[in-house]
Amino acid sequence: MIRKQLIMLAAACAPITASAQNAAPLDRTIVPALGTSSKFNLPPVANGKLANGVTMQVVEHHALPLVHVTLVVEGGSRLEAGQPGLAGFTARMLTEGAGTRDANALQSELGFLGAQLNAGAGAESFTVQLSVAKRSLAEALDLMADVVLRPTFRAENVKQQRDLRLQSLLQRRDQPTQLAVLAFNQIVFPEGHPYHEPADGDSASTAALDSARVRAFYQGSFVPERAKFVVVGDVTEAEMRTLLAPRFGAWKRAGEPFAIPAVTVKPFDHDRVKIYLVDKPGAAQSVIQLGSPGADRLGIDYPAIMVMNTILGASFSSRLNTNLRETKGYTYGISSRFAWAPIPGAFVVNSQVRTNVTDSSLVEIFNELKLIRNAAVDPKELARAKAYVALAVPGRFETNASIAGQIADLDMYGLPLASVNDFVARINAVTTVDVQRVAREYIPAATATVVIVGDLAKVRAGIEALKLGTVTVLDVSSIAR
Repeated sequence: MIRKQLIMLAAACAPITASAQNAAPLDRTIVPALGTSSKFNLPPVANGKLANGVTMQVVEHHALPLVHVTLVVEGGSRLEAGQPGLAGFTARMLTEGAGTRDANALQSELGFLGAQLNAGAGAESFTVQLSVAKRSLAEALDLMADVVLRPTFRAENVKQQRDLRLQSLLQRRDQPTQLAVLAFNQIVFPEGHPYHEPADGDSASTAALDSARVRAFYQGSFVPERAKFVVVGDVTEAEMRTLLAPRFGAWKRAGEPFAIPAVTVKPFDHDRVKIYLVDKPGAAQSVIQLGSPGADRLGIDYPAIMVMNTILGASFSSRLNTNLRETKGYTYGISSRFAWAPIPGAFVVNSQVRTNVTDSSLVEIFNELKLIRNAAVDPKELARAKAYVALAVPGRFETNASIAGQIADLDMYGLPLASVNDFVARINAVTTVDVQRVAREYIPAATATVVIVGDLAKVRAGIEALKLGTVTVLDVSSIAR
């Protein structure tokens, strides 16, 4: 029997082997031709509204009997009013008990339905997301309604999650990457800015958390007039309105909602490179976080910035990665990014490099920052970057969850879904002049804030010898509070 199976396998493989032998050898020196971007056929969006004003956007996607429901409530950590971490903690507590169920019962029922339900908070909004098969949608929406409208916030559950967060805050003191991010944000963004404090707060704000405080924050934050549903999947707008109305149509605010404060973005306040060092004795690597305040997502430069940063550090074949990883072997990887949000985030270059090449890595990073500012990019390099950005757009619409995410993200900026094709057209129109212009405006070759977490006994002298800018040593306790 085994011999017969081997003979059949050999016969099946024979044509493949012969075909492979007759095929022309692959010339790996020839770069594959780039694809071309064309107008993307965007899914239609049906708009609806419940009796209490909660809005709804529905995209029909009937390929599979699955549904993804995202509830977005405007507010997020901007509502914390000097209590950093409260928004994220409140969102975390939504699934720790709701209605008549504790966390275990809730997860058990979700598991029985084959559903996933999670909640979170960002600087701009709270989100509650549900993914489920259509046959179980009604039952899963019952659970989602309990989580959104009837969270329990039991004192024992709040204490348990508070203690877990306090432990995680202590642990991040030993995590160089987190220390670099914390220090960078505290330096670049002034006190009172939504990005100055970490999303999970600090030990003092966490220790003050209790059931009453969390409940009060929830009642002032989760209000129907700031809520909207984005639904993608095997449903129609009429079906979703029928399902959502009895569960969320009677949602009323518990009291006066918190006002969403305006954020004043202050101009960058220094005109030279500033380097901040954090000691991590014995570290085999140095964490480098370099950057400055970023750019406006709605500004006219957005497409050119996307192309420019793809060339600089946002792709595997970028200049930074090719230089420091492929050519020099200083790191496993290095990247640059702009944090896009309604309140502009930061431009950041980050990497982990070997301790003994920390100073050399800084030299190469600054060389690349200066080069993209001072010299026009090669037309072929520009074409590859434009194709990289434009051809990635359809991939953002592959799943129900990703489609919902794109719609919610665009809505956060007040942009319609049709703006996606406009974005692609604007990417294709970017020129070498545009790339150099935005590089000079947004890449901080001479004004960067640099945070390095590493073994200062081994790296400090080399960094100071570069004379890139002022050098300050920070204490870990002042960063991870």
